[in-house]
Amino acid sequence: MPDQMDGRSELRGDCASCFGLCCVALPFARSADFALDKPAGQPCPNLQDDHRCGVHTRLRDKGFTGCTVYDCFGAGQKVSQVTFGGQDWRAGSREHARRMFDVFPVVRQLHELLWYLTEALGLPAARPVHAELRAALEKTERLTRQTPGELAALDVAAHRQEVNVLLLRTSDLVRADFDDKSGNNGKGGKGGRKKDRRGADLMGARLKGADLRGASLRGAYLIAADLTGADLRGADLIGADLRDADLTDADLTGAFFLTQPQLEAARGSAGTRLPESVTHPVHWTARR
Repeated sequence: MPDQMDGRSELRGDCASCFGLCCVALPFARSADFALDKPAGQPCPNLQDDHRCGVHTRLRDKGFTGCTVYDCFGAGQKVSQVTFGGQDWRAGSREHARRMFDVFPVVRQLHELLWYLTEALGLPAARPVHAELRAALEKTERLTRQTPGELAALDVAAHRQEVNVLLLRTSDLVRADFDDKSGNNGKGGKGGRKKDRRGADLMGARLKGADLRGASLRGAYLIAADLTGADLRGADLIGADLRDADLTDADLTGAFFLTQPQLEAARGSAGTRLPESVTHPVHWTARR
């Protein structure tokens, strides 16, 4: 199973194998991200009978930017085809649909953890905790294959906390290795201050050309921050809010725990250097 997960193909959304769960199960409110209000359990008006989005290629133009920065990490097809054995919510009872909608967010969280654990296992510096990471990966995968009733009753927050302890240890190991190689000895920037900006409020911060190598930016608020030309090599970006952050020509080579949704919410350029696990968003280079 771990070898199968290494490519992370199962952790990428496959809309063709899903019953449009994110377009039904999740709520959204009229805002800069969504053009209208929609309660949980009600299909988005753009959802077609074949479970495809009728405005998929025009989501940003139609006011649904929030949809473009969402990723289920493969939970949609897992719930549709595995948990519920290919039984469409449209064809079943209301109870069947409700159970499917309740389970989807739980599996989505588990699949996000699988993404991080899989990435952690590919980091050589994290070798001291690889055995524990592999055990956590296998446990999390088993949890995703539980029955609908078991998934609905799962304390997913407790499991996230359990996994997070390992991800924190992974981060320390990877960033320490990076600092050692760069001669910072675990410190960075002028004055030798440690680069621990976990949960920091950096909204709108002027960080153009900043040296953030090996920094911990876990859960940091980088909304609309200017990171033009910043050096983010070896940085931990798990949970960092990059909405409207400017990553033009920034170097994120070796940055870890970075997801595609985070990039989709940011701005960048063809000159932005990224880890191999993610790709340049189309809107970064599309004509405006």
